[in-house]
Amino acid sequence: MLRVILTIVLPLVLPTALYLLWLRSVQSARAGTIAWRRMPWIWLAGAGAALLALVLFVVTVHFGGPQRGVYVPPQWRNGQIVPGHVEPAGPPAGGKTP
Repeated sequence: MLRVILTIVLPLVLPTALYLLWLRSVQSARAGTIAWRRMPWIWLAGAGAALLALVLFVVTVHFGGPQRGVYVPPQWRNGQIVPGHVEPAGPPAGGKTP
């Protein structure tokens, strides 16, 4: 759940939250309320989508590494479910180890 919040929700909401904080700090000097209709909603949504795409790209490219081996799906053995796992690949063809 935390991963979903950090990689999807936070990048989408962060530009709007920062803009609202900035707007609140600017308007604290003069009295008044925030003009919700005049806010740049299209730009905020675009910035959130761009930040989301950047975060997903970085997470996918830098933290997703290929696993060497063969994936074994979950199986039913002796009355219990054995979870899916990756079994290490055998030695390379030719019998020599690196």
